[in-house]
Amino acid sequence: MRFLCLVMLLHFVGPAVPVPADEQDKPNFILFLVDDMGWQDTSVPFWDKPTAYNERYRTPHMQRLANQGMKFTDAYACAVCSPSRISLMTGLNAARHRVTDWTLHYYQDPAAKLPSRGRSPLGVPQWNINGLSPLGDIPLAVQAKCLPALLHDSGYCTIHAGKAHFGALTTAAANPQGIGFDVNIAGHAPGGPGSYYGKQNFATDPSKPGSNVWDIPGLEAYHGQDIFLTEALTREANKAIDTAVANQQPFFLYMAHYAIHAPIKPDPRFVDHYPGIPPVEAAYASLIEGMDKSLGDLMANVERHGLTDKTIVLFMSDNGGLSAHARAGQPHTHNRPLSSGKGSNHEGGIRVPMLVKWPGVTRPASVCGDAIIIEDFFPSILQMAGIDPPRQIGGVIDGRSFVPQLRGNHGLSQGRRLVWHYPNHWGPTGPGINFCSAIRKDDWKLVYYHDASRKDGQYELFNLSDDIGESSNLATAYPERVAELADDLAEKLAKYNAQMPIVKATGQPVPLPNYELKR
Repeated sequence: MRFLCLVMLLHFVGPAVPVPADEQDKPNFILFLVDDMGWQDTSVPFWDKPTAYNERYRTPHMQRLANQGMKFTDAYACAVCSPSRISLMTGLNAARHRVTDWTLHYYQDPAAKLPSRGRSPLGVPQWNINGLSPLGDIPLAVQAKCLPALLHDSGYCTIHAGKAHFGALTTAAANPQGIGFDVNIAGHAPGGPGSYYGKQNFATDPSKPGSNVWDIPGLEAYHGQDIFLTEALTREANKAIDTAVANQQPFFLYMAHYAIHAPIKPDPRFVDHYPGIPPVEAAYASLIEGMDKSLGDLMANVERHGLTDKTIVLFMSDNGGLSAHARAGQPHTHNRPLSSGKGSNHEGGIRVPMLVKWPGVTRPASVCGDAIIIEDFFPSILQMAGIDPPRQIGGVIDGRSFVPQLRGNHGLSQGRRLVWHYPNHWGPTGPGINFCSAIRKDDWKLVYYHDASRKDGQYELFNLSDDIGESSNLATAYPERVAELADDLAEKLAKYNAQMPIVKATGQPVPLPNYELKR
């Protein structure tokens, strides 16, 4: 993998060739994706008022980006990482592409039974555990034309930096160059770092770097140095931008930080900014501030090249903030006022921060309350680049361009039905976690739990305008609304050809939601 990356980098530092005029006019892109960053993990308030968490965290560069562009208050990803990343790359809902959980190890037998963890009465279906496979030769993998490949074909230098997590070990997509990136900086199959520290060689065992699947590849030049992973990735990303600019090539940088994913370790540059709180929370806050500095450093480099007015910056997280475990204090509270966190189809697990700056288009300091979901990035970026989106699985894409919103046309998500589908067992328990699907339509949200024996019932109904914290289940009070949304959810899941969990006692799949049958 490192050899391939070196070859590509050597290619780009070669002699510049004339660039067609239409490519010179293309906008550059920085797509800045943070790992496990919650809606509250910033000093930028995404609610109607600041909260205690907004006051804790220091993200001045996010604040500057919000002041220069548009803030989306109702932006969504999936509950865990791989589904979000593959939806972003393909424009497909996770229920359709079937990478419904995080990927790592390769399963060669497509008929293999994939049991759920724990003692659940349900077993997981044969989801696409191998992740993304644009070559089409890997069982239990999704085949689709990916965003970087389309941008590359249109003349872009496509740069990947940080966490990939697109495909299982040994698959083509384990290396981001396998899905269309020209340059790969430190991306591979696993979804977290062996270590954040250069002195530890970014490895689980510093004495044996590269011996564990979680060890970060391609950053050997920083081994033994007193440098944090976030900073090393930022330096390499800026070098790649410099090369693209020298070659007069428009660039698409996918800056996908490993931060703030576990292990939650302190960034020594910033941890002293957070006295008086538990050490793990100070470490968490320092990861956030380090991520924010990276955003500022990238924007400063673009400014240095005189490309600020030609560069679109998009900021997003791949799922809600971690809260079920590994944090100080009470679980499921770290994203308040939202309920729960990563792994959950409650708002804390899926509602995320989103910012977009499109110079000359987005109005400075503007706010959009339209509901946006992660697969919308695919058609939006292609439209901004002047590229027609392809026909994907089923001859469609599920994402909807948010370019009209960026141009100031809001209220366009009225009546839209957003769907989340998780027929898997993530691990920890809590609100909205494990074996459930959800749908949001305007202010109403329905959660459908796949386990019919669940003591609290299979349905939760919330009105998010009145109850953003999902504290009051209105299913009993509004049965007609439950029935309507259950039918909508069933229709969407059927359209996506979604897989349902298996009832272990019968070997049959869980039925699609039908509230009328439960009354």
